[in-house]
Amino acid sequence: MTLLNQVKTLFQRETVFCVSLVLAVLSALAVRPDAAYLSYPDYRTLALLFCLMLIVAGFRSLGVFERLGRALLRRAGSLRELSIALVLLCFFCSMVITNDVTLITFVPFTLLVFRMIRREGRVLTLVVLETIAANLGSMATPIGNPQNLYLCSAAGLTMAQFARAVLPYAGLSLVLLLAVLLLQRDEPLGEERPEEEGEAAPLSALAPYLLLLALCLLVVFRVVGYLPVLVCVALVTLLVDRRLYGAVDYALLLTFLCFFIFVGNIKRLPEVNSLLQSLVGGRELWAGILASQVISNVPAAILLSGFTGSYGVLLTAVNLGGLGTPIASLASLISFKFCAREYPGQMGRFFRIFTVWNLLFLAVLTGVAVLLT
Repeated sequence: MTLLNQVKTLFQRETVFCVSLVLAVLSALAVRPDAAYLSYPDYRTLALLFCLMLIVAGFRSLGVFERLGRALLRRAGSLRELSIALVLLCFFCSMVITNDVTLITFVPFTLLVFRMIRREGRVLTLVVLETIAANLGSMATPIGNPQNLYLCSAAGLTMAQFARAVLPYAGLSLVLLLAVLLLQRDEPLGEERPEEEGEAAPLSALAPYLLLLALCLLVVFRVVGYLPVLVCVALVTLLVDRRLYGAVDYALLLTFLCFFIFVGNIKRLPEVNSLLQSLVGGRELWAGILASQVISNVPAAILLSGFTGSYGVLLTAVNLGGLGTPIASLASLISFKFCAREYPGQMGRFFRIFTVWNLLFLAVLTGVAVLLT
């Protein structure tokens, strides 16, 4: 493979990282690298992201989430119950394991189950609702998605401030999702059911990851420092299963680092800094939602946080901004990839369903946000 093809492949796989790298390099031409660059990154956020990726990879290696899904689905008595179970799995699991890991886990499982019960005509709509559920459910906790983790760390939001910014919308999202599912046509299921695969992981295997997750939560709540926890997670992972290091999304970590450099440099350019502050200040809700549609909500959170002090409103904006276009939340692209592989001839229909439901949820939630903020 030629160098040009390698670059093209990298850009296709890691578009946001490549864009962030270009922005970081261009900004470095305007602000020459110096000692101040070391103050740009939020090291606490980067350390927490790294730790959580290792911990979630550990849970996945033990098949925890797939077993949970199979256990719930075996109790479903109708198509409606099955759909509700899957969507709720995505909504609540995303609060702990993040929206992208949730979709990586449950979208392929959903496609498999609906093929087994011969209801493939209904699966695309369900995958779209699962995607919306993962994106909206993940807003409810500080560790549910990267933008929450970053803004909570960088802004030092209290739990009360965090709750006011996101919980009303998470609660309304759950109500809307259930209403949509209950209004859909119900059908009895066939005899096929997902079967349990092998023995469940013993508690002794889960214990290290549960303890490490508890330590990370203590870091989020600023009870302990991030450096001791980072060392602890790294050493335990090395001892328990060093293969988990290969499951870390290093491109996401580098994307954060590049955006930290870009924003840090932009803030040192007085004219640009003043312009962005005047554009964002007082318009955080619309700035966050609209920027997310173009560059996705994680980069939007990093970029806009440098030019406003209204972090609560910005937190609301970038979480709601995950709805809309397919790139508004990069987790949505995971669903696109799985469906494109299974149903390549139906991607036009999938895009239409995705757009209609995302815009509907975005319109309702944004209307509520306008009233509340």
